[in-house]
Amino acid sequence: MSLRCLLACVLLGLGLHCSPVDASPIRIKDLVEFDGVRGNDLVGYGLVVGLNGTGDGLRNAPFTEEILSNILERLGINVSGEQFRPKNVAAVFVTAELPPFARAGGQIDVTISAIGDAKSLLGGTLVMTPLNAADGQIYAVAQGTIIAGGAAAEGDAGGVVQGVPTAGVIPSGARVEREIEFDFSALDTIRLALREPDFTTAARIERAINGTVGRDAALMLDSGTVRLTLSRMRAASPAHALGRIENILVEPERKARVVVDQRSGTIVMGQDVRISRVAVSQGNLTLRIQEAPLAVQPNPFAQGETVVVPRTQAEIEEEPGIGLAEVPPGTSLAEVIAGLNALGVAPRDMIDILKSIKAAGALHAEFVVR
Repeated sequence: MSLRCLLACVLLGLGLHCSPVDASPIRIKDLVEFDGVRGNDLVGYGLVVGLNGTGDGLRNAPFTEEILSNILERLGINVSGEQFRPKNVAAVFVTAELPPFARAGGQIDVTISAIGDAKSLLGGTLVMTPLNAADGQIYAVAQGTIIAGGAAAEGDAGGVVQGVPTAGVIPSGARVEREIEFDFSALDTIRLALREPDFTTAARIERAINGTVGRDAALMLDSGTVRLTLSRMRAASPAHALGRIENILVEPERKARVVVDQRSGTIVMGQDVRISRVAVSQGNLTLRIQEAPLAVQPNPFAQGETVVVPRTQAEIEEEPGIGLAEVPPGTSLAEVIAGLNALGVAPRDMIDILKSIKAAGALHAEFVVR
């Protein structure tokens, strides 16, 4: 049987597609973000010491020398005008996330990243570093021994690097010094922000909450927001109200979407993707050029020079392809992919076919290329 006939049989045979599998219910806490319940990003600029000769070259990173001088001066050591070139220090950025409702004295994880020409932070210790939020206030202070994310070794003729030795983490390496000024218990309404905005999903969340509490406490404002009126839930506090509704199961409605990663040839698609009536043909064109120069030498007793005569062989090879195969209307993308897989179509060729179907207006889904 020819490839064309095989594709036609596979695709037309799959035209009677099965009904999509129902999506599994998901907890509300996994579908939405609660208004006010959020983290805050922190950042700081610090110094790592104790490196085994893998720190910044101070001549190439003058900011490292500057912060080292400032730290020593704060400790009562005057180094003005002194010439020092230590190789065991490195300037770093320290980043962390202050979780919601973090209290003074709590500990959070921090990430350390070199910003100079340090080769490795392995074995280094972060010196006390204040961490600031977007408002410029200090909310935590970080210090501790770094767990680097890789290793590096170098010799006279070469070296080897595994992972990323210029970055690392300090588990529980920062202590919270200031709390976010936010009175959660005084709220009367809380907005639930959907991570994937959708009118159907928002309406289902509204119905599920109102059905659980027995009154109209939730109201859908738009595709991405559901307002929750706490006074109508008769809960002791907003925390009690959210604890009552966050585990309610809701079946979300997903948007039809096809995601393609061209670098790896990965294709991810949703179950609701559909294709209209369209004809598909695919083939490969290969151009080969070979150079085989020939050296022509004169006779031994003749006066002449050796001449190189170029010889080029060019040919074009076109594979027969799969011909034109008709895809019936209403066929799901999963069925088309199954048919192409049965023919052994390569993933990258499959991506080109999907692009062409989308350009023809027959692919009814959001097409995302990464």
